Amino acid sequence: MIASTPPHLLSLVIAWPLVGALLAWLVPTGQQARRVALIWVATELVLAVIVMLNVDFSRAGFQLLERHAWIPSLGIEYRLGVDGVSALFLPATALLFLAAVVASWHLAQRVMPRLYFALLLFLEGVTLGIFCAADLVLFFLFWELTLIPLHFLIALWGIGPNRRHAAVKYTLFMLAGGAALLIAFLLVAQAHPGPQSFDLLRLLHEPLAIGHQWPVFFLLLFGFGVKIPLVPLHVWLPIVAMEGPVAVTAILTGIKLGAYGLIRLLLPLTPDVAQQMYWLLAGLGVVSMVYGALSALAQTNLRRLFAFSSISHMGMVVLGLATFTIQGVQGAVFYLLNMVLVSGGLFLSMGMIHHRLGSTDLLHLGGLARPMPLLSGFFLLFGLASIGLPLTSGFPGEFLLLTSVLHHHIGSGLAALGSVILGAGYLIGCYRHAFLGPLNPAIPADLPPLLFREQALLIGMAVLILVIGWFPNLILESIRPAAEVWLER
Repeated sequence: MIASTPPHLLSLVIAWPLVGALLAWLVPTGQQARRVALIWVATELVLAVIVMLNVDFSRAGFQLLERHAWIPSLGIEYRLGVDGVSALFLPATALLFLAAVVASWHLAQRVMPRLYFALLLFLEGVTLGIFCAADLVLFFLFWELTLIPLHFLIALWGIGPNRRHAAVKYTLFMLAGGAALLIAFLLVAQAHPGPQSFDLLRLLHEPLAIGHQWPVFFLLLFGFGVKIPLVPLHVWLPIVAMEGPVAVTAILTGIKLGAYGLIRLLLPLTPDVAQQMYWLLAGLGVVSMVYGALSALAQTNLRRLFAFSSISHMGMVVLGLATFTIQGVQGAVFYLLNMVLVSGGLFLSMGMIHHRLGSTDLLHLGGLARPMPLLSGFFLLFGLASIGLPLTSGFPGEFLLLTSVLHHHIGSGLAALGSVILGAGYLIGCYRHAFLGPLNPAIPADLPPLLFREQALLIGMAVLILVIGWFPNLILESIRPAAEVWLER
């Protein structure tokens, strides 16, 4: 921990990308906007690391607190804070946005590049605000503000012919979920004993009466379930993965804000009902896990395949949380952090394929390991980490989740093991069709090799996957104190 903490550090982390967004919009050319975006996201990563270094992970509870009066008559404050869980998501999020900017480098020559990079920076700022918010209204504000850039990023820079339909579908689903969150937050503030307050720290230490927890539980479950997404609220993700920009899809599948909402708000605010309804959480997890894996097996396009794979992975996270064990919580947080690297790396790799071939459909691929051996190797590593290969970052979280689930309920554990086997099946199948075998005659043998920036991006993510896989305690011990307090609540 750094001895002297810079003042208003969390506010700086949130505001810095927003300032960069304004600057990227004001510069005269797309190339300058691209450079501004790169400098800003790289600096933001440094700031996020500074926040992490200023957090004492041996101490549970919120730290680096900032509090300012906002709307006192309604009990609303500008309150920021992070704990041992949310502090880890800040550098992970900043890293993925840095990768997204690097992967979007070619867009400087396309339509409205200044707006594209400005929206990407704006999205980064409000996303980081979700992890820092310690007031329910502030959390909701940041949550809803993510819709604006995402709608236009999908609608204007999507790579599919139905990108506007995908943007509208995504927005409508998120608005429905956001409405449920708003009603739940109002119920929490009004039902809480004493003056109306949206102070998350106070609400976590003084839980609601069980009669008030029931509607809040179901509203939050719907609101966060849409974002995760859980089956049957998942239908927006496959179409966004097919129609939206690959860099944006990498962000949506890598940064699981809905699952974070379960950990941060739903289970701690409604602890009694959550324990009584563990079977519902476990059931949704099992259905999403198995359905996602089976659906991935039937796909013929890499982007849709790994979109369903992401649904399956989130089902395992929810199933692990439903066990209410230290292994389940640690495994869920570790798994979510791993998704930043694995899902981000997979979708960015697919973006490099699409940029060169104009397609990620398996019918148009085949034998890519010959003209693109380096990309083929990275794709295989990311895929193996997604199914939890030992010595990769995917293994510790998956092992903890499976351990907690098997100890809690053998039937759910067997379903989880089955989804892991199915995951290996669709990974091997898609890799064999896309990268191995004879080269598809429609693919030129002299495909452009990976550029230096693309190699640096993939190498950096691959190194992190291996380092975290070899030394998982770097994260697990950081999570433990916050996870123990979470369980006590």
